[in-house]
Amino acid sequence: AGNTGLVGGSVPLHDEIVVSVKRIKEQFSFDETTGWLLFYMMPFDLGAKGSCMVGGNVATCAGGLRLLRYGSIHAHLLGLTVVLPTEDGTVMELGSPLRKDNTSLHIPHLFLGSEGQLGLITRVIMSTVKKPASVQSAMIGVETFESCCNVLRLAHRYLSEILSSFEFLDRETTVLLKEVLDLKPILQSNPRFTILVETSGSNEEHDAYKMECFLDKCLSSGVVSDGVQAQSAAESSAMWRLRESAPLAVAADGFAYLYDVSLPLHSFYRLTEVVRERYAQSAKVVATYGHLGDGNTHLNVTVNDYNQKFHESLDTFIYEWVAAHGGSISAEHGIGQLKLPYSSLGKSSVERDLVRRIKAVFDPNGILNPYKTL
Repeated sequence: AGNTGLVGGSVPLHDEIVVSVKRIKEQFSFDETTGWLLFYMMPFDLGAKGSCMVGGNVATCAGGLRLLRYGSIHAHLLGLTVVLPTEDGTVMELGSPLRKDNTSLHIPHLFLGSEGQLGLITRVIMSTVKKPASVQSAMIGVETFESCCNVLRLAHRYLSEILSSFEFLDRETTVLLKEVLDLKPILQSNPRFTILVETSGSNEEHDAYKMECFLDKCLSSGVVSDGVQAQSAAESSAMWRLRESAPLAVAADGFAYLYDVSLPLHSFYRLTEVVRERYAQSAKVVATYGHLGDGNTHLNVTVNDYNQKFHESLDTFIYEWVAAHGGSISAEHGIGQLKLPYSSLGKSSVERDLVRRIKAVFDPNGILNPYKTL
């Protein structure tokens, strides 16, 4: 795939053979009436959209920036073409463009999140959505995490069906953006938390009015300290540039330990606070950004130099804390090799055994993505 993951899932460890599918990129067919696409491109907006590949997106069940509006790959995957690791390279055509086909198990979904363990994905059939005719963006400053949650509730109430993104940056992240990348903040009040809200709809006047009502309610209720609505595509792009540059700012601040986890909303930022308190003497910066709307947090710990013992301590503490608080140790990027020692957290022995048996059906010789297990 595009090797844009964070857990080493596509990185060889020993004697593996790396297969590239980058040359499969030109042919596709689209049915405008039904909205299904047989393609080699991804119809979602991902942070790594410039280099990631559709097979890898399916294999890791990538989420993206606008899951609130369009759902995950689970909601759109209709079919796959997969090459199995048999002597003759069996090619399986799985699923179809039909939206309703209840004749058997939907095997394509077994490959979602499989991380290349079951077969090589060479083609995807996926339902698509129309490009929105109207996109509204706003950036909001909030002083407490409880208020962030209240803003999300107001967004669901007042923006409802057109709400497409609800992105989150803490002050540590916005400070890094300014100091490391020289990206000036949109909000001059330097709030504790910054929220980027976006809607995607079909009527400019209607959607702009809904966004205005939402912002008015946020300000009048006192849950936000600052806010601005984008008045042009350029202003919207400036807001998104801050959010999408957050990983670059973290990476430029020294060596960064990156964590992609999901948590119930009440524990979303508590993890950051606990890590910041526990590693105050060792960490340079503990910064968090992510998709607050769907509970996916990107926690980052920067230091001056890499330290193996510190890395192991961080991993163990964070993943055990996440599992103990009802979260997942991998929200978007899979297990790979870096999370392998913790892959059993939150999974029962029955579930793990079932996954191993499924793996044995598709790859009985265990040659696909070896040294990494589901």
